[in-house]
Amino acid sequence: MTDEIRSEIEEKLSGLPVVQYAWLAGGEIPFSERVRSICREECPRYGSSWACPPGVGTVEECRIVCESYDGALVFTTIAEVQDIENMEETLATRKEHEEVTRGIRHILQQYTGQTLALSGDSCAICGKCAYPDEPCRHPGEMIPCVEGYGIVVPLLAEQAGIEFMNGSNVVTWFGMVFFTE
Repeated sequence: MTDEIRSEIEEKLSGLPVVQYAWLAGGEIPFSERVRSICREECPRYGSSWACPPGVGTVEECRIVCESYDGALVFTTIAEVQDIENMEETLATRKEHEEVTRGIRHILQQYTGQTLALSGDSCAICGKCAYPDEPCRHPGEMIPCVEGYGIVVPLLAEQAGIEFMNGSNVVTWFGMVFFTE
């Protein structure tokens, strides 16, 4: 990607509530099977969505898909909550982050080839996902979960030079959009 195109994209990003962002090459993303075990053991969405494991494929399949892209834009948004331990309150802040993720994907689509957006939580477009009985109803709009792909977010943040925690009672949402040039 040329410096000129990157500057145009970054100018458009400045109009969104993005706290931090970084450009990474596709091969710089840290994957681990251990992240997937956390999904399997702790997430109620596991096995119920095309945007989550096992619907997204194995960690190795996800890694191959991600590494087929030329690069990725990693970004964060934040939301303040009264009680970070209150999952209902915390998850209620997700919608704004998902809108930012869609906005960034749209911006990158104007300058690049194919894109793949990943976000901080499982896709919630449909009230009930068609998984596993039917194909995804909105494959072009679905945004899978970063961790569901097996990506180690704390290591990703460290590699990208992005803060993982932004204070107490502050939710830091991570997203990324992979792109081909």
